[in-house]
Amino acid sequence: MSDHVYKMVEIVGSSKEGIDDAIRNAIETSAKSIRHISWFEVVKTTGHVVDGKVAHFQVTLKVGFRIEDE
Repeated sequence: MSDHVYKMVEIVGSSKEGIDDAIRNAIETSAKSIRHISWFEVVKTTGHVVDGKVAHFQVTLKVGFRIEDE
């Protein structure tokens, strides 16, 4: 097994449905432009309230991905 180098970025996903859906939206959308995503960490969970009800869930994630070797 060769050594690898990773980069970490922070992204925010949102969903009207829930936290799990917000995480999946963030990862699946990011995977369209970031290759080799290996892991994620939930850093913060927030939400948006409208008329006393939860309108959106927002999840801040740290995402790690492997840098390609030449």
